[in-house]
Amino acid sequence: MARVGAALKFAALAALATFLVVPQRFASLFAPLNPSGAPPIYDQGNLLALALAHLGIVCLAAVASAVVAVTLGILVTRDRGARFLPLSRTLVGFGQTFPPVAVLALAVPLVGFGEKPTLIALFAYGLLPVFENTVAGLKAVPAEPLDAARGMGMSASERLRSVELPLALPMILEGVRLSVVINVGTATIGSTVAAKGLGEVIIAGLLSNNDAFVLQGGLATGLIAVLLYEAIGVLERRVCRTSRIA
Repeated sequence: MARVGAALKFAALAALATFLVVPQRFASLFAPLNPSGAPPIYDQGNLLALALAHLGIVCLAAVASAVVAVTLGILVTRDRGARFLPLSRTLVGFGQTFPPVAVLALAVPLVGFGEKPTLIALFAYGLLPVFENTVAGLKAVPAEPLDAARGMGMSASERLRSVELPLALPMILEGVRLSVVINVGTATIGSTVAAKGLGEVIIAGLLSNNDAFVLQGGLATGLIAVLLYEAIGVLERRVCRTSRIA
C-alpha cells in the first residue's frame, strides 16, 4: 500500500508539472468542455508563472503567520502570559471569523490592489490553526522531561528551546500543515484584487463561461494543496522519529 501511495503521489506531481510546463499537450482532454470554440487551454497568461506566484504568496503568508502564531503561543503558555490567552484567541480568530473576501475588502483601501491585500488575508486566515496547535503542543509536554531539565540546572529559556519546543514541534507542524492547505484554496480569491495566481484562471473561466478554464485552475490548485499536505506530512513524520530517537 505504501508503494502504491508513493506511486500515486509521484504520478500527481508529474502530471501537475507536465500540465504547467506544456499545457497544450492536454488540449484534447479539455476541448469537450468548451463547445463554444474558445481556446481549451488558458492562454491569457503563463500557467507555470501563475502557479509559482500562487505558491509563493501562500508560503510567504504561512511563514509570517507561523512566526507570529508560534511566538504568541509560547507567550501565553508562560506563567506571566497565561492571562492573555483568551484575548490572544480572539485576535488570532479574527481571520476565521470574517470571510477572506471581507478581509480583502478592508485591506484594499489601506494597501491597494495586488498581492499585499491577499497576503494580509492569508496571514490572518492562517493564524488560528498554528496558534491552537502550538498552545496544545506546549501544554501537552510531559512533566518528567521538564523536571529532569530543571534538575540539570536549565533555565526557563533553555527548557523551552531544548525540551518543550522539540516535543511540541510535531503538533505545531500539523497546525502549519492545516494552515497551508486551507490557504492554497483561499489564495484563489486574491485574483479578485489583481493578485497573480491560479484564481486568475478560474475567474477567467467564470467570466467567459469556459468550463475548461475553471477546471484547469481548480485541478491545479487542488493538486498543489494535496502535494503540499503530503510534503509537510513527511517533514512531520521525520520530526516525530527524531523526537523519539532523542
